Amino acid sequence: MIAHVYEQYKQAVAGGEDPQSTLDGLGIKRYCCRRMFVGQVDLIDDIAPFSIAREQ
Repeated sequence: MIAHVYEQYKQAVAGGEDPQSTLDGLGIKRYCCRRMFVGQVDLIDDIAPFSIAREQ
C-alpha cells in the first residue's frame, strides 16, 4: 500500500520540492503507484457540504 506516504508527498510538493524527486525519495518507483499521487485531486472539502449524512 502507498497511502501511508501520501501526506509526506503532499507536504513536500506544497513546500516546493520536485514531485519526481519526492516520489523517488519515498520509494515509490512503479509508474502505476506514482500516478496515484500525481493524479490525485482532493475534493472532499468540496463534496462534504452535500453529504446526505450531514443532514441526518
